Amino acid sequence: MATIDVTVMGAGVFGLSVAYACALRGARARVIDPHGVAAGASGGLVGALAPHVPENWNPKKAFQFESLVMATGFWEKVSELSGVDVGYIRSGRLQPLADDRAVQLAQDRAATAQELWQGQAIWQVVPVGTEQWMPPSPTGLVVHDTLSALIHPRRATRALADAVIALGGEVVRTGEQAGKLVWATGWAGMQDIGGNGVKGQAALLRYDAAGQPQLFVDALHIIPHGDGTVAVGSTSEREFDAPYATDAALDDVLERAHAAFPVLGGAEVIERWAGVRARSKSRAPVLGHHPTQDGAFIANGGFKIGFGMAPKVGEVMADLLLDGRDTIPEGFRA
Repeated sequence: MATIDVTVMGAGVFGLSVAYACALRGARARVIDPHGVAAGASGGLVGALAPHVPENWNPKKAFQFESLVMATGFWEKVSELSGVDVGYIRSGRLQPLADDRAVQLAQDRAATAQELWQGQAIWQVVPVGTEQWMPPSPTGLVVHDTLSALIHPRRATRALADAVIALGGEVVRTGEQAGKLVWATGWAGMQDIGGNGVKGQAALLRYDAAGQPQLFVDALHIIPHGDGTVAVGSTSEREFDAPYATDAALDDVLERAHAAFPVLGGAEVIERWAGVRARSKSRAPVLGHHPTQDGAFIANGGFKIGFGMAPKVGEVMADLLLDGRDTIPEGFRA
């Protein structure tokens, strides 16, 4: 039996991306998760790969930008190896502008995006169009950015697992820890190092808007997946008693979505979902050497941007694990 070079504890998008990046470089990776693939927050519904606003640039925003630019090639390769369509589309995003102040702020950001996004994408203020898939806007203007993308979270995470296996790795529920050890255990692992979890609730609607941009309206993500469904979410609940149960908070999400975007008013709700996202104290991912386990490593804290960060997270963790080269931003260290 071939020697295991890297063991990753946790089969969410961060853990599998680390294993995948290592496997691409010839390492033999084993992923262990007693609950199976995408059992936690990576098994959600929304799948919004949306950038931070292009201003007050910092290492976190730069890291996310690089990852979003990498995403097309990353997910195309995953689909090729796994034979699974992960639902990735760089379809852009539309955001209505509520008043003159919001318009001015958006125009200022358009100027900074020209510099910070390095010609890889644009952020622009445009008039509301006549298309059905267009959010109403009090000012008649919306922000349109071309960096945002969307993905089907469950299919993408399971495709990552299949890609690891196609590259000679293992994804199992139980097994021996061997080689370099990486902890990517989501909410539970984040609590162990002083972080916490934030509950999110989302819904999946039967409405076909495949290929349309995602929307960000009234602090909600409205995501038109390619399979004839639209995901709407999510809540951000710091305090909760039932982490995996939906309740009136999701009813409120749906009411707000219908009010902000009436096109969805008659759409059937085909699934309600709740889960807990791992959040570090700084809100940034926690990467690198594990703070409490000598010799081990950590990749955790994707919070709301885990899928967008995953390609770059895998790359920098593989740099550290396989080459001993530390390219992790200072603010991401435990």
